[in-house]
Amino acid sequence: MAMAQKEASVAELTKNFEDSTAVLLTEYRGLTVAELKELRNSIRQDAEYAVVKNTLTKIAANNAGISSMDDDLKGPSAIAFVHGDPVAVAKGLRAFAKAHPLLVIKGGYFDGNPLTADEVNKLADLESREVLLAKLAGAMKASLTKAAYLFNAPLSKAVRTVDALREKQESAA
Repeated sequence: MAMAQKEASVAELTKNFEDSTAVLLTEYRGLTVAELKELRNSIRQDAEYAVVKNTLTKIAANNAGISSMDDDLKGPSAIAFVHGDPVAVAKGLRAFAKAHPLLVIKGGYFDGNPLTADEVNKLADLESREVLLAKLAGAMKASLTKAAYLFNAPLSKAVRTVDALREKQESAA
């Protein structure tokens, strides 16, 4: 590879690292081109999956301020540059790895912190952003309903008390 091409590749990788919300590193040894295409298509909505050269990736990651992946960049490596929901991409990679055991999740980088393979799996265990927002909205609605009930309780108690007094006076008369 000519020096100019290497510099362009490093610049592009550096930009991908800087623009990504998360980066997930995998080893694809033994997977066919068709299987890699299937993986790319499964996570395309939220990430760009690219086969990378380790030395150029180390340089680009260090340029972007990420040095935690240097030890993991061994063997045939591919990176998912996440531009959408990191949880969805982690779930997609884990599901693909279950179906194709040759795909190995090595680790990643998310929210300024390095991730181990176990932490990527924990990330995949999380519910999607939409589900979490729906649960939050449901909890807020329940709290508002409970608050409305509590505000109405003294008023309804007062009405029942006045009604009971009225009935008592009518029965006494």
